[in-house]
Amino acid sequence: MAGRDLRALFSTNDRSVQADEAFTNRASQWETVAAALTEHIQRISAPGFDAEDLEAPRNHVLVFHGVGGIGKTTLSRMLEAALTDAGRRPSQWGEPGWPADRILPVRIDLARSAGTDFEQIVLTIRAALTRIGRPLPAFDLALRRYWEANHPGEPLEEYLRRGGLGSRFGQALPQQMQSALSDVAQALMLPGTIGSVVGQVTGALVGALRERRQTVRALAGCARLADLLEAEPDLDALSFYPHLLAWELARLPEGKRVVPVVLLDTFEDIGDRTRRDLERLVQRTVWLLPNALWVITGRSRLQWADPALQGQLDYTGPAAWPGLVHSAVPAARTPTPAGTARQVLIGDFSPEDCDDYLARRLTRGGQPLISEPVRQVITARSHGLPLHLDLSVARFLELSRSGRTPHPRDFDHDFPALVARTLTDLTLDERHVLRSVSLLDAFDVPLATRAAGLAHEGPALRLTERPFVHDSPFGLWPFHLHGLIRSAVRNADDTTDDRWTERDWKQAAQRAFTALGEQHQAAPGPDRLLLIAFLRQGLRLARDHRLNLGWLTPAAWTYVSDSVWEPLAPPDTDTDTTGLDTAADALVELLSALGRRQHQHRSHTVARLTTVITSRLLPDDLQHMALYYRAKAHRDLGDSPASRAGMQAVADGRGRLAPAARRGLAHLARMAGDFPTALATARTLGWEGRHHRVEGDIWWPHGDMDRAAAAYAAARDEAEHHGVTGERGNSQAHRAFALAFADPIVADDELALAEQLLADVDLRATTLNTHIAALARDAGRTDADVDDRAQVLRADIRTAGVTYAGLTLELALSFHYAVREAHDEVDAAISRLHAATGGGDYAYYSDIAHFMAGLPLEAASRARWFDGQQPTRQRWRTLVTTRRDQLHVPR
Repeated sequence: MAGRDLRALFSTNDRSVQADEAFTNRASQWETVAAALTEHIQRISAPGFDAEDLEAPRNHVLVFHGVGGIGKTTLSRMLEAALTDAGRRPSQWGEPGWPADRILPVRIDLARSAGTDFEQIVLTIRAALTRIGRPLPAFDLALRRYWEANHPGEPLEEYLRRGGLGSRFGQALPQQMQSALSDVAQALMLPGTIGSVVGQVTGALVGALRERRQTVRALAGCARLADLLEAEPDLDALSFYPHLLAWELARLPEGKRVVPVVLLDTFEDIGDRTRRDLERLVQRTVWLLPNALWVITGRSRLQWADPALQGQLDYTGPAAWPGLVHSAVPAARTPTPAGTARQVLIGDFSPEDCDDYLARRLTRGGQPLISEPVRQVITARSHGLPLHLDLSVARFLELSRSGRTPHPRDFDHDFPALVARTLTDLTLDERHVLRSVSLLDAFDVPLATRAAGLAHEGPALRLTERPFVHDSPFGLWPFHLHGLIRSAVRNADDTTDDRWTERDWKQAAQRAFTALGEQHQAAPGPDRLLLIAFLRQGLRLARDHRLNLGWLTPAAWTYVSDSVWEPLAPPDTDTDTTGLDTAADALVELLSALGRRQHQHRSHTVARLTTVITSRLLPDDLQHMALYYRAKAHRDLGDSPASRAGMQAVADGRGRLAPAARRGLAHLARMAGDFPTALATARTLGWEGRHHRVEGDIWWPHGDMDRAAAAYAAARDEAEHHGVTGERGNSQAHRAFALAFADPIVADDELALAEQLLADVDLRATTLNTHIAALARDAGRTDADVDDRAQVLRADIRTAGVTYAGLTLELALSFHYAVREAHDEVDAAISRLHAATGGGDYAYYSDIAHFMAGLPLEAASRARWFDGQQPTRQRWRTLVTTRRDQLHVPR
């Protein structure tokens, strides 16, 4: 409950200042849901309940809100599972007090990443109701009319399949909608063929409803059906159709009646507190479907009961939503009784609620005493912790007593009192563990014990039970400190008797670093998630505390070997770094540059790696890593001399990347058209040098796509045998590219496999290659939008700075134009190739373009073809004529 904040009241002589107190509690979420659902079933089963009543207050919404990452989505999913299948309900949740077969849970993820729009929300609810096994004619007819008006020519079945609703609920919805339409047409005695023409059926039905004909008496009970069918079938009208669903659900026979429980997750993503367009449609749906229970999870409380929102939303104010009336007091731990508050805070305050809390805590004349800029700083520093808000309020009053107006900079710091209050009831060993784990992003009990240098785990285990230690059961390490507590312990002026010196902190960092290394070495088998987690924590410790690299060196090699390139650098390091002081600084910058090169122009990568190389802070093997990847970036930029110099230096060093560097030299020979040298080098590379993929790169320019595809398949299989994820996807993408010229049908399957293998890796150039392969697969088709797709690809290639991908794209376009016999376009593509290959590398691409179009060569490149120019020309020309025959292109 809220009351007077006596401490604040007695901190000032200004009697005009109003100080309100607020408390935060946790709730037993399942008990709250069970109590709310029981009360909801009783209410809608009562004789006086009217689903069409548009004026009665609504109490069918339950809200769980809290900070991000506190487990709201997990809770939503667990609720869905528990309501769907009693066997999946945790035993400690207890038995529900309602028949399980009457409950119909429908979970909808509103996250932006899920791409859910309002149409999909409505369709999801209706698709879930297909489980009833019968059409809902009033709603179905309106929905069918809307669909045909807004999606002409798009089958609903395809939309459901593409959006994933078909797999979730089957394809019963289109059949039920068609059945409803046919039944209405038959009742109106329309011709049989008209049963599928929704416009004529709708018009006839509206007339029959207005005239109160007996033939439509089944639908005449829905008083607003005719009005909805006459309204323009736009998105706004669609948001009123749930009223028809409510009417249909209310008139179901006893044996078919169900209670929908709609779980809307990530509600904060449907907009913000200034743009409420989608929220207005969703709120209208909730209001018009009162016989469903709505369980909403999001970062912020719902403001629907706030009268100030009148005009932004249709139904607002405490009279409309008595259960959503805001109080500064979060819900209690006890189940929610009927008619009481329906907004439950789980975790800490969201930023909006922090601001609201601070605005309400101290007021004068009904206006917030703490200014908005000050509230913003306090909110940002608090991490949502109510204690920090309390301390900030106390500081505000203290500064005000001194006679000056508090400024935002006065609150940009951590409170020593927060450390003292956090440590106050901890044992000496628990304090020691707390300070140690504040160095870590996440931890488990053994890691915390080793970082603290203790011989027994009891203190670490007890610490994990404290409320400021959050439990993430699905994380690699299950525990992490609350963000504000961690910051305060690390950075605030510690005035306690057992405070640490700088030497104490460094020794703890070294212990934590060593313990991480031991866990990394003991990890069972290659686990990419574990590797990334160890590297992120280890890099931060080594960088912040100037530690030797130790186990980070072999871990960095493991990271590079898979070519997956997850984001890796610790926070605040994923930017250009010109002031490198330690080997750890240089390694952080090296690995950050390698991971970010998939998202940055290659010239940016060259600059960052040059900084690392010139610092000479890394040991020789890691120095060669930087040299090798800079040489690769030079090659992507078309700077062959610089690339050749770097590759040669790494090859001469005979280190771990020497085989890869020799492969790079083979690529450079191939780029220059020296195929015999490239092949001879490839045959010396072995697996470490990716010999099969290099051979494939040599065979496809000769038009020998079968041989190239076989080489790429061998490379893919070899990579799979060695467990190198990135190389497996890369080789498969190259195989799909080669086959895209030879056989579009086979290439389609190969591209699908390539996309599947690349789904979990970050290889930008390879992804571009798959898009070019898809374009070559579609070459010659008039409906493939080849030119538009090529325009988009050119922009992506320029952004990436991968020069050779642009040349490959022009080659694929030349193939398309040759198949279509578009002579002017072929000439233009050849001109672009000439202009781009004036330096000599890839000059034979323009030769290939001539071969495909059957054009004579005025000046051939210096390419050394294995069996001569004429057989190569014939193979490329055959690929064109074969595609032309497949597509029946007229000659």
